[in-house]
Amino acid sequence: MPTPFRLYNTLSRKVEDFTPIRTGEVGIYVCGMTVYDRTHVGHARAMVVFDTFARWLRHEGWAVRFVRNFTDIDDKIIARAGTLGIDPSKLAQDEIDAFHRDMEALGLRHPDDEPRVTESVDRIKDLIATLVERGNAYAAEGNVWFAVDSNSRYGVLSGRKVEDMRSADPQAGKRHPADFALWKAAKPGEPAWDSPWGPGRPGWHIECSAMVKHALGDTIDIHGGGLDLVFPHHENEVAQSECGNGKPYARYWMHNGLLTMASGQKMGKSLGNVINIEDVLKQFPAEAVRLYYLQNHYRSPLPWSPEALPEALAMLSRLYEARDVAESMEDSPADQQDAARVARDLGEDAQAVLDEASAFQARMDEALREDFNTSQALAHLFSLARAVNRFGGHKKAKKRGAPVVAPALAAFRSVAQAIGLLGMDTQAFLDEVKDKRVAALGLDRAEIEEQVARRVQLREAKQWSEADAIRQALDAKGIVVMDGPEGSRWRVRLDAPAGG
Repeated sequence: MPTPFRLYNTLSRKVEDFTPIRTGEVGIYVCGMTVYDRTHVGHARAMVVFDTFARWLRHEGWAVRFVRNFTDIDDKIIARAGTLGIDPSKLAQDEIDAFHRDMEALGLRHPDDEPRVTESVDRIKDLIATLVERGNAYAAEGNVWFAVDSNSRYGVLSGRKVEDMRSADPQAGKRHPADFALWKAAKPGEPAWDSPWGPGRPGWHIECSAMVKHALGDTIDIHGGGLDLVFPHHENEVAQSECGNGKPYARYWMHNGLLTMASGQKMGKSLGNVINIEDVLKQFPAEAVRLYYLQNHYRSPLPWSPEALPEALAMLSRLYEARDVAESMEDSPADQQDAARVARDLGEDAQAVLDEASAFQARMDEALREDFNTSQALAHLFSLARAVNRFGGHKKAKKRGAPVVAPALAAFRSVAQAIGLLGMDTQAFLDEVKDKRVAALGLDRAEIEEQVARRVQLREAKQWSEADAIRQALDAKGIVVMDGPEGSRWRVRLDAPAGG
């Protein structure tokens, strides 16, 4: 049986026990991209949060059906396609292809279904026709409007009052300022479909209601998206779906907080402050980017600054270092009795590792099962990593420490399975860090390694000043050389300046 969990429900404004519609199954719909431009790091937060949430649910034994849509016809798509001088359908497909490349590079899994608006127009028209028939919508001048005063529950999700609302749709033909478009009359030169109300195309909100109904049914378990979608998009979805289907729409609403700039603004193309995820992934490993998103609770605002990803990479590096330390210890019997005895012999740092590792799984499970608190789960992971790294400095740790660190290695494997961090081979991770950070600095890895090797030769020849000159030159470029019993190694200083 899958494990129970609790989730903050935007609809009730409290954390609730999750009760599925069908035992053992979870249906999730997340509002995806309007594909008129590339995915930026603000968009990617929602993608990472809900991908990780679905991954964790499957790890917990739930049968998950995860659906995320594409809005592939929209005012913004039409406008940008016009600027570029290409067909809107070509722009949309190009951006969908780019989105898939970005998400794969980020290490995310494909949803179970990715419906598109242009493939759902007939279903959208059917739902609009039902709303018109039931008196919840009306046609005017080739448009179809949802009548907000026909729905007594309008405002239930956002908590807003109808009399205080006004939709962004043009006023022509509307009976109430808050009425919103279900069908937009065709304009010259724009894509259009035939309908009972004249040629046109779907409004923004109705498309998700139709795609949800087709993919997951009239009532779904969890509807997700960014906090900025609560009103008007999700509020309007609730109204039109419940009026059209005659049933509750989504049992739980899960909204992630927004990425905020130093100014307090959210990141957005209209604000001119975007950083594309494609550019970020040229400089930083995907796991570091995912860690950045998961280090805060998903509902909290997440601050962005030039230091954000270097800090996340440094945090991830400490985790890999701890795993590497644990893996480097010799194999020996690792049953609990041996571990306890060895820990007593090796002192309090060994005991600290054993205590942290033994408690970790329960602590991680408790954090994630209480409103998917990845921030708290990662805090426990870093506490374990610090204990392992401290213990790794003891002289006898490498020869006798295997039983002590065995539970820690099991904990690291559990994190990889549950939330997708620490999933790489340590050397592969280190190589990726070097490759991406060196490229971001505009340097050549082969030249760096040649300089490090030359410095080793100079040291062996006792030409200390020449060797120091190479170290200083590399350090000025952000490359740190480290000498140890096993030879000289190098790494990229994480605070070294790079583009982006």
